[in-house]
Parts: sequence; C-alpha cells; structure tokens
Amino acid sequence: MLKLVTVELPEALRGPLVELLPESPTAFIRNGGGIIGFGEALRITAKGPDRIATLATKWRAAVADSVVEDSVNLPGTGLVAFGSIAFADSSASESVLIVPEVLIGSRDGRMWLTSVAGAQWPARTAYRTNEAVTLKPGRQSREGFEASVQSAIDAILAGEAAKVVLARDLVASVESAFDIRPVLAKLAERYPSCWVYSVDGTFGASPELLVRVAHGQVSARVLAGTAGRGTDPEVDQAIAAALAGSSKNLAEHTFAVDSLVQALEPFCDHVDADSEPFSLALPNVWHLASDVHGVLKQESSVLDLADALHPTAAVAGTPRREAQQLIEQLEPFDRGRYAGPVGWIGADGDGEWAIALRGGQLGSHEVRAFAGCGIVAESEPSAELAETDLKFQPINGALA
Repeated sequence: MLKLVTVELPEALRGPLVELLPESPTAFIRNGGGIIGFGEALRITAKGPDRIATLATKWRAAVADSVVEDSVNLPGTGLVAFGSIAFADSSASESVLIVPEVLIGSRDGRMWLTSVAGAQWPARTAYRTNEAVTLKPGRQSREGFEASVQSAIDAILAGEAAKVVLARDLVASVESAFDIRPVLAKLAERYPSCWVYSVDGTFGASPELLVRVAHGQVSARVLAGTAGRGTDPEVDQAIAAALAGSSKNLAEHTFAVDSLVQALEPFCDHVDADSEPFSLALPNVWHLASDVHGVLKQESSVLDLADALHPTAAVAGTPRREAQQLIEQLEPFDRGRYAGPVGWIGADGDGEWAIALRGGQLGSHEVRAFAGCGIVAESEPSAELAETDLKFQPINGALA
C-alpha cells in the first residue's frame, strides 16, 4: 500500500521548477508551472494493443490501494503518476506509469511537495555541463525519407489513405554521465508555451496537447500544417497568412480536427472545435492550430480518453488503420514512444497528456530524436524533408 502526504512546499525549497530538477528527473512543465519528480515508488508497465487500457485498469487498482493526506487539493497534488506510452501496438518499447517517491508542483503561485513513505527530496546538485551532441541520420536517411514520402503520396493517389504521417530519426552517442537537466532547462526557456516533458528517458518540448481532463471538462489542441518563421516581421506575417490560406495545409488540418472530435464524441455531451484554425507562433515555426472542448457525460479518466484518441490524424493519418499500416511499411524503425501520449494522471482520473513530439529518447549511451510531417496528395518530398529539419531545431538546439 502506498502512503502519501501533500503539503505546501517550504519557502526554503522554493524556486523555478527547472532550477529544482533532481538528477534523472521526471517532469511535465509549461509556462513555469507543472510538476517534477524524483525516484520511483511505483512503476506500472504494459505492452501491445491494449496497453493504455491496461495502464488505466492498473492505475485504478493502485489508487484503491493508496492512502493520501492532501492539504493542498490542486490539480497535480496527492497521488500522481507520470506516464509515457508507445506509439504503435507492435512497439517493443514498454508503456509506463511512474509514481515518484517525491514530487514538487507549482500552479497559480502555489507550490507543494508530495512524498511517499517519508522519502526526502535529494540535495540540490549543480547541473553538469555536457559535451555538445551532434545528431546524425539514423535508420532513415534523408534520401530514404524522400523516397518514403513519394511512396506515401503514390498510396494516397491510389486511394489507400487520405493522409499519412511519416517520421525520420537522428541519433548520437552520449556519455553515460549525460545530464538531461540542462537540456530540459533550455527547452523550457526557449519554448515556454510548449509542454516540456521527461519521463523514463523520453524527453522534449511538445506544442500539442492530446487531452486534458479537469473537473469534467475536456480540452485538446490540434496542430497540423507547418511553415518556418521569417526573420523580417513583414515576411513572417506573410508566411503566416500563406499558411492560413494553403489548401494543402488546411486539408491536412481538417483531417486532424475531425478525427479528434469524432473520437471524443462518445465520451462527451457535446464537443466544440474552433470554426477555423488559428496561426500558432513558436520560435522556429508557424502551426495551424485548433482548440477543442467538451463536457464529459460519463465517468472516464484522462487515460480512457487518451486510449480513444491515440493515435490522432495529426501523428498517424487518416483513416487511422490504413495510415498505421503505411507507417509500418514505410518507416524503417520502431517509433518507440515518439508521437505517443506523455503526461500525468491523478487519483481522481484527471490529468494532462501531450503528444511526445519535438524530442527524443535517451538511453545509457545514445540519444535518438524523431520528427515527422503529414503527407497528403499535394505533398512534395523535398518540402516535407525541409519541414522535418525545422522540427528538429528544438532538440538540436537543446543538445548543442
């Protein structure tokens, strides 16, 4: 049985979350707020087609077998698990939920500490300076990616699918003493509006919210359609306007929004999506974005909704099954947890999950990063390759 206590964080321990990260941290941070964790009090794993449902069932059992004293009562207090889920049913990567031994959270000016069985937050240690990491093509070369994109276009023109999302990978060797904390701090500083995550070696800064559940309210953010930022303000605005008027990008975006709304409808009394996408500015790219909101009509956890939503058309394509089959045929690697759900769940089933984008997977001696883009009939292989270069910029910059 797990016994946890949540209290207000003592003043002596307070500071920006990115400065409080312990070694080998778990983290889910956005705009300075969020939660960070240390150690493992409980680890739940699953594989295969039913992995998310299995995690949800095991989580309910863990909640029933826990005792919690929570004097703060905010989202992210009490019993909380960080999670990272494999993209594909066939992935060799485990999907995990991890309850940390100690958690620190920050929300709306309040900070708290949750500890398991009297565990203590480790003493602060200085972030180590890593050697610069240069990512190089992995199992998918630049030429191989363009060939895969052309094959996807051919399949779409033949009626096999309407949209397919294809990715490529970059890899580099790292020292066994590599410190992920400076990488997370750079991502949080440069991409404050993104969800900066670190769970069991999966890390990055995602601009895309898969699903959030809070007190019966459901929200999500869909991104599909991308263009690089301009250095001149007038040129930059012209790029944003061109993206918003691009039939190719609008079609890709519509596929993504429609698939998410349809997946949410069985769980909600009503679902509302933006009537038109808005242009979302990140430091390196413009995205077409739409926010989606709903009201739960039944008792469902955020993991139940993630199970229904994943994979969205924004990271797989449409129709879902046909797009996934093409991904398996055309990508020469296992995505692992790239483009899978990453986030947290509380004892009440509420939580927040992003899509594991703009990041990678850290192993004992290697880091592998991924970036992908949506392929539709009007796509051009060279342009899609250039889009992946843009999407690799956050991780390249953080590792450099």
